[in-house]
Amino acid sequence: MRVKRYVVDSMPDALQKIRNDLGKDAVIINTKEVRTGGFLGMFTKKKIEVIAAMDQAASGPSGKPADPPSSSRQSAQPQASLSAVATTAKPLVAAAYGAQAGHAPQAVQPAMTQASREEKLSLAFPEVPDVFPETPAPAASPLPIAPFQRSQAAGMIRAKEDMLLDEIKQMKDMMLKLSLRQGEVEEQHPSLQRYERRLLEQEVDPLLVDELMAVAAEEAVREEAELTEEFVRHSLEKQLLAILAGDGVKSIAADTRIAHFVGPTGVGKTTTIAKLAAEQVLKHQRKVGFITSDTYRIAAVEQLKTYGTILNVPLEVVFSPLDLNRAFENLKDCDLIFMDTAGRNFRNEMYVSELNALLRSGGKSETFLVLSLTTKYKDIKAITSNFNKFKLDKVLFTKLDETDSYGAIPNIIREFGLQPSYVANGQSVPDDIRVLQEKQIIDLILEDREP
Repeated sequence: MRVKRYVVDSMPDALQKIRNDLGKDAVIINTKEVRTGGFLGMFTKKKIEVIAAMDQAASGPSGKPADPPSSSRQSAQPQASLSAVATTAKPLVAAAYGAQAGHAPQAVQPAMTQASREEKLSLAFPEVPDVFPETPAPAASPLPIAPFQRSQAAGMIRAKEDMLLDEIKQMKDMMLKLSLRQGEVEEQHPSLQRYERRLLEQEVDPLLVDELMAVAAEEAVREEAELTEEFVRHSLEKQLLAILAGDGVKSIAADTRIAHFVGPTGVGKTTTIAKLAAEQVLKHQRKVGFITSDTYRIAAVEQLKTYGTILNVPLEVVFSPLDLNRAFENLKDCDLIFMDTAGRNFRNEMYVSELNALLRSGGKSETFLVLSLTTKYKDIKAITSNFNKFKLDKVLFTKLDETDSYGAIPNIIREFGLQPSYVANGQSVPDDIRVLQEKQIIDLILEDREP
């Protein structure tokens, strides 16, 4: 038996080659779709692989096809020829496939992946006579394929095509992200470089900067817009606004009874309390009281007592957590109590734990972490990390007027998930404090002010 493998564009091409090479008595053993050419698995072309065979007994001594057998020989030998084809086709096809493909023989794929190909074969090659006319139809075709096998093979092909399309899409997305990370877009668009440099100068976390720049570039690609400075700024404003907005009330809530203020030394907790107490008394007409545990700093109690005298606000001093019950009892008629705590070394966990023992109350309370913007961001991050082990609700920033770097604000809010509240920008009581305005902070971060 002679077995040959053909890779063609269409079945008519295959039939013509089979007829020329093997004669009209040849039998098609197997067909399947293959992909050739391309680069890295893409841009390949669909081809059809056809395996054909011819029984050498039907050939003459020269190897060319002999004349069609007589009816008497057909009636005497069909079953034997069919048996020979059926028993020898599979190993011969496997050997031929391996020899022509340049690798070890493999299992033959299921023949005829689509039922319509049989109809194409009969229409394109009608003159080929039936090799075994007296054999029943189910046994006449070597390696017959059941309908459910054809359906299963077609489904597998469609699944592979869908998988290939998904892989191409994923590759495109990956290439876009890689190009953004490697700076290809930034090199082409100086506006991205300008804002990236500005954000880094503002001490915005480099990881956050990369994320902001990548989103801006992806928006430009998605919207097919030019990466102008105006477009980049608009994208950065939207992203920073989402970070700074928070999802709660920034000011002291109307039903809050105890407002604790904690933080490291020298951030301005006492002055901040005086500003907020004045706002509550003068603007909201609430009855306010003071509690201070800052008995370590010289004149700390006297400073808060002076503010209390001006505002007509009572003051209670506690030296330990045991004194809290007495202080709360004396201030039970107050609508809102401000509690000033001593500044603690944030690196000493024992001090911070002692402070946490003071943060208890008999009603709804809020704890404000007070941070100074003149502190290095590395230290601000460490301070927040240590105090965040306990109950923190909001973050308040002071000394806005004493710095030109504002990147710590979005960094802390984003990383620790704290609700922004107030910003203080001076020593004047009660004027120099206000609820954080996102637009103002964003402008301070993005505007490039020349000296």
